[in-house]
Amino acid sequence: MTQKITPYLWYDGVAEEAAKHYVSIFSDGRIVDVAHTADGTVLTVTFELAGQRFVGLNGGPEFPFTEAISFYVDCDGQAEVDRLWNALLADGGEESQCGWLKDKYGVSWQIIPKTLIELMNDPDPAKAGRVVQAMMGMRKIDVQGLRDAYEGRA
Repeated sequence: MTQKITPYLWYDGVAEEAAKHYVSIFSDGRIVDVAHTADGTVLTVTFELAGQRFVGLNGGPEFPFTEAISFYVDCDGQAEVDRLWNALLADGGEESQCGWLKDKYGVSWQIIPKTLIELMNDPDPAKAGRVVQAMMGMRKIDVQGLRDAYEGRA
C-alpha cells in the first residue's frame, strides 16, 4: 500500500501495546511491521486501521498527545458509535463532549455518526440549529437524541 501522508504517533514506550489495542477494535485493523533497536526494544510499529496506515514510535515522555490532533471516525449508526466509544474508553480513557474522547494512551478521537452531519446540514436553519444545540449537550453522540431535536421533540 502506498500512502503519501502517514500519521506518526509518539508514545512513551507503549507503541506496540497501543497498536495491538487499536487493531483489536477496528475489524479491518492489522499490524504491518514492528521495527526493533539493536538491543531488541520496539522502536516503531506500523499498523493499519480502516485502510489508513499509522506508525507508532516509542519516543519517550517528552511529547504527550493533546486534543490539538484527533482522529475522526465516521460511524454508520448508534451501534458502531457505542462499540467504538466503549472500546476506546476501556481501561482508563476519558470522555469529553460532542463525540470526543481521549483513549488510555492520550490519543483524542471523534466518534461521529453520519446522521449528525446529515442533520446539521439540513437547509432548514431551525432544524439544523436544534441538532447542534443537542450535540453540544452530549458526550457520546446519541442518534435518537439528535433526531428528536431535529423534529423539535427535545
